[in-house]
Amino acid sequence: MMNRMDRFIKACGLAPVDCTPVWFMRQAGRYMSAYRELRHRFSLMDMFKTPDLAARVTLQPIHAFAVDAAIIFADILLPLEGMGMPFDFIEGEGPVIRRPLRTLTTQKL
Repeated sequence: MMNRMDRFIKACGLAPVDCTPVWFMRQAGRYMSAYRELRHRFSLMDMFKTPDLAARVTLQPIHAFAVDAAIIFADILLPLEGMGMPFDFIEGEGPVIRRPLRTLTTQKL
């Protein structure tokens, strides 16, 4: 039997594997008590930006369900900060961009 990570990596390279790998989308883990415990103690931004916390959250479904891989715990909006558009996650509302881009002119950082 092939090790789970080898199976996933080989499948990504279109090589034959013993079975179809299963991966876990992190957002689907919100129901997990281990995730909720961390989320109660840390903000989403802290969890995204702290490598140890992001790794712990990413690995939770792998440990719980023995899936082959997981998507790294992060958010698609994280590159916005580097583009001069800081944002926060507001409870009950979602992501809020503090200085949204409103025109085609270049904004001064």
